[in-house]
Amino acid sequence: MTPQTPRTKKEYETRRPKEKEMIFGIRAVIEAIDAGKTLDKIMIRRDMSSALSRELLQRLDGLATPVQKVPVERLNQYTDKNHQGVIAFLSPIEFTALDNLVPMLYEAGKVPFLVVLDGVTDVRNFGAIARTCACAGVDALVVPARGGAAINGDAVKTSAGALHTLPVCKVENMQNALRFLKNSGITLVAATEHAETLYTETDMTRPLAIVLGSEDKGIYPANLELCDHQVKLPMQGSIESLNVSVAAGVFIYEVVRQRNGYSLRR
Repeated sequence: MTPQTPRTKKEYETRRPKEKEMIFGIRAVIEAIDAGKTLDKIMIRRDMSSALSRELLQRLDGLATPVQKVPVERLNQYTDKNHQGVIAFLSPIEFTALDNLVPMLYEAGKVPFLVVLDGVTDVRNFGAIARTCACAGVDALVVPARGGAAINGDAVKTSAGALHTLPVCKVENMQNALRFLKNSGITLVAATEHAETLYTETDMTRPLAIVLGSEDKGIYPANLELCDHQVKLPMQGSIESLNVSVAAGVFIYEVVRQRNGYSLRR
């Protein structure tokens, strides 16, 4: 294996988020929370113990925003400014509450169509899936508050701006979210290569949520058990699965095909 060339300081800095995408300092982050700013995540120095830092932690209690406790060296990688041990990353989009969205869809006379991402961490895949959802008329994306792709400028760019119009529901507990969808009359269809049923053999005209997992681990087993159906794509070659964003496109447009009465035959 050829050793990788170490990055120069300049090369690393070009990968930093823009300063307008971050908030530095304990008091500034507290004020952002109080003002209702949508935060993607917060990094806090591990050994913080001041009264003001304890006040910040109290503010964060109960919020869905992921909080990471990291060494100060990690924080220094993001900025040369005096961050006081805290950096908050602003979300480029606003999120929609799942328990508000679903009733609104029914009230509008829609047949709900959602896509659930369980463990998709690649930003480019996430953005590509969001773009496909917007093109196909998906009602919303459901993502975990922790363990998913960062919803940042790169994700918005990859989505071709779709994330500015497509509702995204960030949920604290994925299993509770899936149970809520089931109790709301929405059928959960898991996309997994371990299924026995082909994706074209399942009725997708009903209220539906397609559940997609990560490429390396797939759907979390406890979440997979909650799904009503498991479907797969026919694989002819030696590769066992498609890139998750490509697979998502196939599943999503199968829903479009069935709902619009298109035939697979010419």
